[in-house]
Amino acid sequence: MKIIVTVKQVPDTAEVRIDPKTNSLVREGVPSILNPEDRNAVETALMLKETYGGVVTALTMGPPQAEEVLEEVIAMGVDEGILLSDRAFAGSDTLITAFILSRAVMKIGKFDLIICGRQAIDGDTAQVGPQLAGFLELPQVTYLEDISIDGESAIIKRGLEDCVEEVRLKLPALVTVLSEINQPRYPSLCNVVNACDGTLIKRWSEKDLKIPGSMLGLQASPTGVKKIFEPNRSASGEIIKGDEKQMAKILIDKLKDLQLV
Repeated sequence: MKIIVTVKQVPDTAEVRIDPKTNSLVREGVPSILNPEDRNAVETALMLKETYGGVVTALTMGPPQAEEVLEEVIAMGVDEGILLSDRAFAGSDTLITAFILSRAVMKIGKFDLIICGRQAIDGDTAQVGPQLAGFLELPQVTYLEDISIDGESAIIKRGLEDCVEEVRLKLPALVTVLSEINQPRYPSLCNVVNACDGTLIKRWSEKDLKIPGSMLGLQASPTGVKKIFEPNRSASGEIIKGDEKQMAKILIDKLKDLQLV
């Protein structure tokens, strides 16, 4: 099997701050990490490789330092990584990001399966995977909980709110995975050595993908962020005192006043 897994370097949301003047994230001094559900996507790809054989290629888009996440997944067992990095890509929304990724996939060539994390913790849109499938005209299944391969098809269990749906999906295809699907492995010492070597990572720019500049970055993106802000975390609470019946009555009356019951 030839598997492509998309990964993203994101700011650690536990450390993120917001600039009140520019309404943008302050990334300086904030540690960057591999997006958590992308780690699950990598583990899914590696498990399929171990079961059915094949090659796993990790694909990411970002600034030069995003190469760190490729080194991390190669240390987990991925065979090769591709970094899409160019100033022309800056400011791309989910649609243009998916478009750039699609052109990279076309350059890679023949594949059987693309695996993406459900969503990234910095945007929480869950749009890039489905949009990538759209650009490549691939069948897709989201919210993957389990997968097995049967000839030219994949048998997939899809986790929904109140049930698990089983789907047969013809390959090549794209899937997005949930964090519940597996427990990602730790890097092995041998793979860490391979990751540090640097020869397993390719770097592609706008010229390599042959995309007109007018179709890239902020200028080509149809969506934008109007405002971003931190929620007020100073909300106060009220302690209700009395016996059980009194407290219950007071609570119900307050909920009625707020039109919540």
